[in-house]
Amino acid sequence: ARRLGMEGVVLLEVVVAADGRAADVRIARSSGYPALDESALATVRDRWRFVPARREGVPVESRVTVPIRFKLDA
Repeated sequence: ARRLGMEGVVLLEVVVAADGRAADVRIARSSGYPALDESALATVRDRWRFVPARREGVPVESRVTVPIRFKLDA
């Protein structure tokens, strides 16, 4: 990606489970580069943990939209 000069923003829609893991991750808007899109999906799905939403003090499932920006440093 770096060698090819790929930059962009992937907008992901994430279903956050009550335990904070990403239960489902989908691309809401592509970066225009499949490699960046797949990298964002895999990273959020496999490595990220969220603070779950709470209803009356109890963790519940929720949805969030997360922008992932890929930017090359000069």
